[in-house]
Amino acid sequence: MTLLLLLDDATSADAVVMQELTDEGALVATETVLVANLAQTVRDREADQPRWVWDDTSRRYPALLDAGVRVQRCHDLRLCHAIVRRSIYARGSELAQGPTTAWDGPRPGAPEPVEVSLFDEERPQTLDCADELRRQLAAVAASDEPGRLRLLLAAESTGALIAAEMNHVGVPWSVAAHDRILTEMLGPRPRNGRPAKLEALAEEVREALAQPNLNLDSQQDLLRGLRAAGYDVESTSRWEIKDIDLPATEPLLAYKKLARLLSSNGWAWMDTWVHRGRFRPDCVPGGVVTGRWATSGGGALQLPASIRGAVRADDGWKLVVADAAQLEPRVLAAMSGDTAMAAAGRHADLYQGVVDAGIVETRAQAKVAMLGAIYGATTGPSAVLMPRLTQGFPRAVALVEAAARAGERGDVVATWLGRTSPAPDAAWRDALAAASAEGAGADDVRAARRRGRDWGRFTRNFVVQGTAAEWALCWMASLRRRLREHDAHLVFFLHDEVMVHAPADEADAVAEAVREAALEAGHLLFGDTPVDFALNVAVVDSYDQAK
Repeated sequence: MTLLLLLDDATSADAVVMQELTDEGALVATETVLVANLAQTVRDREADQPRWVWDDTSRRYPALLDAGVRVQRCHDLRLCHAIVRRSIYARGSELAQGPTTAWDGPRPGAPEPVEVSLFDEERPQTLDCADELRRQLAAVAASDEPGRLRLLLAAESTGALIAAEMNHVGVPWSVAAHDRILTEMLGPRPRNGRPAKLEALAEEVREALAQPNLNLDSQQDLLRGLRAAGYDVESTSRWEIKDIDLPATEPLLAYKKLARLLSSNGWAWMDTWVHRGRFRPDCVPGGVVTGRWATSGGGALQLPASIRGAVRADDGWKLVVADAAQLEPRVLAAMSGDTAMAAAGRHADLYQGVVDAGIVETRAQAKVAMLGAIYGATTGPSAVLMPRLTQGFPRAVALVEAAARAGERGDVVATWLGRTSPAPDAAWRDALAAASAEGAGADDVRAARRRGRDWGRFTRNFVVQGTAAEWALCWMASLRRRLREHDAHLVFFLHDEVMVHAPADEADAVAEAVREAALEAGHLLFGDTPVDFALNVAVVDSYDQAK
């Protein structure tokens, strides 16, 4: 396959340099293209099915989409650098061993990763795309698992294309339906101040606490108010308030729920993010260290169920909504090769399969035990059920336990395709060393053990959640390729769920394409695995009908 590298022209802001390279990165030809002619040049070269190489898809691709040009393949140097730089498969490479460069920073405007920061070093700001591509290709070629890394880099780069395309197309959104939902829940949109129902709840709380001037929107004021009324609370969190028996409990919980709706997805949010019947969030592939997506605006990954009725297909169109059932446990079964767990996963409901296998008595127990194994719950019902899960699914439990022990030692772990967890910071290691030193105090030892367990829970989940993210990327990439045969668009993605906006007469065919893509994703990652990656697929008029 031909690689076409796009570079900024150092001599002119009105032109770019396009280099044609072999798969190994050898230069074949160089051409200077005027920016005004770039879209047509890309359109013409797409006939050769090249892989476009550029610094940042979020920078390069939107202008092409605006010009009506879509590309099939790309290699996003920034996203791929983050993977290769830290992958245990390429740890001996020049890229992994070299000093920190500008490539180690996040894309402009990207949110910081959720679990830990990967970008905490001083960096220069010079980018050399040609040299970076050479180093990446060399690192992958010499890696322990070149096939897996190539699949991961292709999937990650395709995810960047999908994110840009989803932003370009937008989620179909009914402003009228959204306004109707808000009005029913909050009252009519006010000119200023709170909506009527929210203000009524605020008055009810103030009256119950005998504090007519209490500001419920200030956590500090509300905490002082609750304590002044005689309630021993440490915070204003919903989880603490709901356990307190006081007259203000119900209206306060109701207020907090509606206030969150107003601030996160109210009229101001609608005015900002919904235009011409489309919601266009800025999705950030690889925005979390596990490979999950984040958003840098719009909050698409936290759309509450209460407003999903505003996501409505256009007239004559349908929404095809699909989510992978119990994805992470199924991924764990495939990664570990645990045939007993794979057999349980042949049910549409894996948790019921665990019950039918005689591991636990109820579906609720199966869910608690499985999520406890993946997320590292060490107390409560999960801990009680873990011995049964270990006996029934020894290979699956052994995999996550090994990842947890590695994290407790300060080692890194990797996903199936090679995305690798960050190492603990210097303070973590210093605390561990201090606790191991002769004469260490009991408090130091307890604190170090607690830190170790916490990091072990992170690495335990990293290998499963990160591999699930890889499966989802391959699912979307396969679906994207299949959708070229239809007048349909991927418009939404949430961890293990996709939404396609499709003409009504193509909706059933698109639903089948979604299922076929899931099957292909499983085979791409795990070969001839016995694990079924079951989907819940619905063809609906609005998002709320899919659940």
